[in-house]
Amino acid sequence: MIHAYDEQYLNDAMLNLGEAFDFAANVCQVELDDFLSMMISSRIAFQFERGVPKYVSGMSGTELALEVLRKSGVPVENPAARTEYFCSPEYWTGWITACFQWYTGRSFQNIRESLPMRDILRLYPILHEVSEDRAIDALNRMIRDKPLPTRLQRRRKDCGITQRELSEKSGVNLRTIQQYERRSKDINKAAGATLRALSIALFCQIEDLLEYDCESPDNQEERSS
Repeated sequence: MIHAYDEQYLNDAMLNLGEAFDFAANVCQVELDDFLSMMISSRIAFQFERGVPKYVSGMSGTELALEVLRKSGVPVENPAARTEYFCSPEYWTGWITACFQWYTGRSFQNIRESLPMRDILRLYPILHEVSEDRAIDALNRMIRDKPLPTRLQRRRKDCGITQRELSEKSGVNLRTIQQYERRSKDINKAAGATLRALSIALFCQIEDLLEYDCESPDNQEERSS
């Protein structure tokens, strides 16, 4: 595949994002998922993944983190200066995320939606000493093996409403909706009145909410799309 920027800058990108993650988490006490969301909303992630020199190698990881926080309106008062970084779990999470983004060509937003930073952070004990290729393969497997969202969840999100709002609109118990979306309760076995109420609230047909067997042609087509 064609990468957004030359490989000679990849090491700088990995070091900077590692330092930024470490500084945000361990100095500024910002959760990594929140920090990445700030990077995305501030458009710095967009610039970073395209290899804009200012963000990839033109500033330190500390400066990058402070720029993200400043643009996101997060006050940071006199943070302690960092001149040395060690391979903390947070540092490694930023380091491998930058590497994964470059090799796969996924946007940071796609990575955030597919694989939360907290899940990558949990992999530190088993992956931080393996090769980059093996770590990237592991992250790709996690995304590939992640269950597809239920049809109910996708339809609800397309309508822009929360589970609680759907419960209020349909009259279906909130816990029941949560169980359907987690697949801990089979929506295919729901009472007709329940399905009808949900379909009316979501402006769709009952069939649009039903789940299909994982080997059915419909489901295989969804996974391949």
